[in-house]
Amino acid sequence: MTIDIEHLRQQLALCQCKDRLGLLRKFQQLEQRLEKGLPADRIAIQLEQALEHSAAQVKARAARVQSINYPDLPVSARREEIAKVIAANQVVVIAGETGSGKTTQIPKICLELGLGVRGLIGHTQPRRLAARTVATRIAQEMNCSLGDQVGYQVRFTEQVSDHTLIKLMTDGILLAETQHDRLLERYDVIIIDEAHERSLNIDFLLGYLKRILPQRPDLKVIITSATIDLERFSRHFDDAPIIEVSGRTYPVEVLYRPLNDRGEDQPDVDQQQAILEAVEEITDLGRSQRSNSARDILIFLSGEREIRETAEVLRRAQLRDTEVMPLYARLSVAEQNRVFQADRGAGRRIVLATNVAETSVTVPGIGYVIDPGQARISRYSYRAKVQRLPIEAVSQASANQRMGRCGRISAGICIRLYSQEDFEARPRFTDAEIRRTNLAAVILQMLSLRLGDIADFPFIDPPDSRFISDGFKLLEELGAVDTGRGMTALGRQLAQLPVDPRIGRMVLEGAKQNALREVLVVASALSSQDPRERPLDKQQAADEKHREYADDESDFVTLLKLWNLYEEQRQSLSQNQLRKYCQKHFLSFLRMREWRDVHRQLHLICRQLKLQENSIAAEYEPFHKSLLAGLLSQIGMRQENREYLGARNRRFHLFPASTIFKKAPKWVMSAEMVETSRLFARMNAAIKPEWVEPLAGHLVKRSYLEPHWEKKRAQVVASEQVTLFGLIIVPRRKIHYGTIDPVACHEIFIRSALVEGEYQTQAKYFSHNRTLLDGVEALEAKSRRRDLLVDEDSLYDFYAGRLAESGGADIVNGAGFEHWRKSAEQQNPQVLFFTEADVLQRSAAHVTARDYPQRMRLEGVDLPLNYQFEPGTASDGVTLDLPLALLNGVTPRRPDWLVPGMLQDKCIAILKGLPKPLRKHFVPIPDHVRAFTDQVVFADGDLYEALSLFLRRKTGVRLDPAKLRAVELDKHFRMNIRLLDAAGQQLGAGRDLETLSSEFGKQAEAALREGPGDSWGRSGLTRWDFGELPESVELRQAGGIRVAAYPGLRDCGASVELHICASADQAQAESRQGVARLAMLELAAPVRYARREMPHLNEALLYGGAQFDKTRLADAILMQALMQLMQLDESLPRSESDYRARLEQARAVLWEKVVQLAGFVRDCHRDYHQVRKQLGGNIPLQAVTVLNDIKSQLSELMQAEYLLTTPWPQLQHYPRYLQAILKRLEKYQRDLNRERLLSDQLQQYWQRYKGLRDKNKAQGLFDPALEEYRWMLEEYRVSLFAQALGTQVAVSDKRLQQQWRQLQA
Repeated sequence: MTIDIEHLRQQLALCQCKDRLGLLRKFQQLEQRLEKGLPADRIAIQLEQALEHSAAQVKARAARVQSINYPDLPVSARREEIAKVIAANQVVVIAGETGSGKTTQIPKICLELGLGVRGLIGHTQPRRLAARTVATRIAQEMNCSLGDQVGYQVRFTEQVSDHTLIKLMTDGILLAETQHDRLLERYDVIIIDEAHERSLNIDFLLGYLKRILPQRPDLKVIITSATIDLERFSRHFDDAPIIEVSGRTYPVEVLYRPLNDRGEDQPDVDQQQAILEAVEEITDLGRSQRSNSARDILIFLSGEREIRETAEVLRRAQLRDTEVMPLYARLSVAEQNRVFQADRGAGRRIVLATNVAETSVTVPGIGYVIDPGQARISRYSYRAKVQRLPIEAVSQASANQRMGRCGRISAGICIRLYSQEDFEARPRFTDAEIRRTNLAAVILQMLSLRLGDIADFPFIDPPDSRFISDGFKLLEELGAVDTGRGMTALGRQLAQLPVDPRIGRMVLEGAKQNALREVLVVASALSSQDPRERPLDKQQAADEKHREYADDESDFVTLLKLWNLYEEQRQSLSQNQLRKYCQKHFLSFLRMREWRDVHRQLHLICRQLKLQENSIAAEYEPFHKSLLAGLLSQIGMRQENREYLGARNRRFHLFPASTIFKKAPKWVMSAEMVETSRLFARMNAAIKPEWVEPLAGHLVKRSYLEPHWEKKRAQVVASEQVTLFGLIIVPRRKIHYGTIDPVACHEIFIRSALVEGEYQTQAKYFSHNRTLLDGVEALEAKSRRRDLLVDEDSLYDFYAGRLAESGGADIVNGAGFEHWRKSAEQQNPQVLFFTEADVLQRSAAHVTARDYPQRMRLEGVDLPLNYQFEPGTASDGVTLDLPLALLNGVTPRRPDWLVPGMLQDKCIAILKGLPKPLRKHFVPIPDHVRAFTDQVVFADGDLYEALSLFLRRKTGVRLDPAKLRAVELDKHFRMNIRLLDAAGQQLGAGRDLETLSSEFGKQAEAALREGPGDSWGRSGLTRWDFGELPESVELRQAGGIRVAAYPGLRDCGASVELHICASADQAQAESRQGVARLAMLELAAPVRYARREMPHLNEALLYGGAQFDKTRLADAILMQALMQLMQLDESLPRSESDYRARLEQARAVLWEKVVQLAGFVRDCHRDYHQVRKQLGGNIPLQAVTVLNDIKSQLSELMQAEYLLTTPWPQLQHYPRYLQAILKRLEKYQRDLNRERLLSDQLQQYWQRYKGLRDKNKAQGLFDPALEEYRWMLEEYRVSLFAQALGTQVAVSDKRLQQQWRQLQA
């Protein structure tokens, strides 16, 4: 068989475009076999049959083309010229204003040229409505049914058959076809209509067509546009020819009425007032022209709020025969349709519209346009990563489009609310969408089509490189591309979903989280217009209906509830009933149907991608995690004032219409962020921050704070902080640091675990090294010098070297170390053992046990000492562990000496702390101190007295020991005393023994009495039946400590208690009253008689005043009588026989002593009454100090218990003391200045006595020397103010001072 290749090749030109690629492959196979000499007959026959079949299809399609008629339109008049240019060029640019017929007539011109038979005439429109209406119009003009010769395809509807010649579609549909038909081989002609809109799809298609035209020389491309920037389209396609066709328009007069610069006589106005003035001007023009028809006015405004506000202003103006009508995207379909209805009443309509009325829709009947010159232009901010809607001045092209809206039916007038200079200064054209939007979807499409680098793609206006970079960043956020900008497997799946990449990512994650069913509902909702309607006149009713399915935690759940509610109704209602239901519930039926269409499309695509929908309803968490996967950069955390901090430091607010606006959760995610007056988050939901990290593992940044060794876990840990786009999602989390920075961890392990010993192990090296180090540290603490132990760096070097030598250089934790150690110790059991040479810098021979003993003998008990060298800490220096029971028996004398090794430094510090006039006598101080420590007997007597005596002998300078004691010393020069309870637990600590005694004295007394060792004492005694009352006993305390204690009898009123006292003096003082009480209890009958018959008692009570009670006073007289009769002030009975002998003596003369004592008390109370009487009344201001001193003295003398607490040797002088006070009151005003000075002096003496007395009382101590000082004060007062009465002892200021010094010593 002879094969004619040329003949076959000629037939190829007669075939369908869509068959061309397959036929070319068969040609190649045929030629290859012929070149190799292989049989090719079968392939040749198949090729010939295919060519014949395809050519027959072309003929059949050509036969369907009938005669074409053209209506009377500007394009029709020039169709021959247009046809020639199309036939002669691959690309043609045709420009024409609205009404020129370019949209409907050019496809017919192409058919007349014979185009459309080898392939479709593809005709794109920016909007679905336009695609449908244009297809219907062309079909009517060609006298064919829609879907036959003329068809259309939009998002959810396709009416195209095999016979279709002209296919209307949205530019998005054609873009989607490039996925599976890369060279668009189904098409003979591509017409891109409304190219001047420069949408993202249009720009991408124009670039794509330019890229494939060299591979499709047979493809015709026709660009149709309004007369806007035609040269740019021509240049893009290598200077393609331009044909301009004028439209049917009428002349428009432009009037400029700027808001400001109106002249000196006219004030500036706001926009709404200017619009009202423009309407009134139009009304006046209509009257002057005597026009019968009131043509409508179209006013362009920037947004819904501006439309509402302007409508209110116009309505309040009460314009005659005028209806104000809004027009914007969120209006219900019914409200939008009212604007386009032909039937209308008389009068004028004022249509307030957004820029949707520039080109997208044509409002009928417009004769006037008012243009404020502004619009909201969607712009993507690559810095803030949000889509902004700022109000901007429109371009000249947009302004002219607005102007043209009033020249359709007759001559029109356009009033611009800005100046002509402003107009001429504006940019000629609006920026193409590709230069003001996020490019992620375009980039993903290009990557899927393998179109190469986006920077090299032939866009008409190449996008800013920053926008390209931002698009890639979003795709990287979604996981669609890797860091090298290569497409991932997830990205390839995303490219197959006809939705925004963010929404696509939600769908893919929904399948993974087993929440795909719910996600598809939301994804389709986010890809459609919101179906909820809110008419201006029924906003409250609409809000109430919408609240029925609102969710206060998630707007997405709200959508889900709406979907489920609608689906229930859809399945149970007829279509007509469903429409009524939607209308009643303020839902757009058409938008709900669109939502379902998008959902079905996504559902089918997911089935193709083998994504399984869940059968069980998803919970809140997996559902929202799925959505979160697409919204990782749109999360936020609530700050103050309900403001949210979002990714990249963005600050935003929840949109007021959001269902979660009132609740304002701590963390939210948002499907959309739009900047108007401020940055608002729309469509929101509450989330938990812990959901974010698993989804954003490729995006989060991790920082590690404070890596440190943790003993319990035996590893190095750090606090991990996780941030996403600068937002902290994990503030602090403990993690193992070994895998993150092994080198640093190895160093930390050695320093903390090995050098510092923060490691738990049973290894022998550890206890050996610790013991050696503790010993050296103890020596340093004693000597208070850090120069014995080597520094930590030396110890680190030791361990690091041993580890490195034996293969342990990579150890970072305890488990790894133990494994290495066991292996290394098999070779050398002492591989990690320290020697003294490893840890000592120099000899420690100077630190001896004699100078720094481990124990100190106190009160016959050896007590442990601890040394610490940590200046500034509470336990710095030497610490004595003192059992609580010994506290009251310890004086400061022994602790003041510290230990022999510290005495010299302490004495040097004492002398250096003296004032310079004193210090200069003892220079050089170290030499004097050295001589003192060499001569003194350590711990013999009072340190300060011993030092004072030595210095006086050595230098002849008399130095008061009190001055030495007053020197302020560093803490470590005073012994730290740690009080321990019976269990050895610390109760308190301090360096001031008196303060400790004051705080814990009573506890110490109780501990002595109730300690866990020997117990002693009895309570409830009413007679002497306890044998002996020894002066002291020795008790055994916890730990075997023997403590001296002093028995005493305590008066408890109805009984007596035998108990332990801290000192012999305290026991003596308490037992006076105790023995007297015991005697009263045993002498019941004589005591009752004496109490009943006691003379002078009522008089004493009358003179004494309210502070004395009859029963208690009688009781005190009886007790004092027994104390005197039994001579208890001189000595106590120590045996029962002695007690009985004294008791019987008292029994015999008790009544006489009571009578005598009662008279004594009456006399004292009478004097007391006279003193109080003189102290009453008005007090001169200058005498306040004196009289207050007298009152203070009187209150101490005549306290309620004075008869019990005051021994008779002092009590007997009370009448003299009271008479001295009376004499002072008689004479004090003669020399008031002297009296005031003496009062101040006496108060100082009294206050220091009282302070020491109260301190002793708190500690349970009694000091007879202190009481002697107290009565010396009373005698001193007598000597000062009533010398004639005489004193019991010789007394003076000097003697008082001497007595006080002895007390302090």
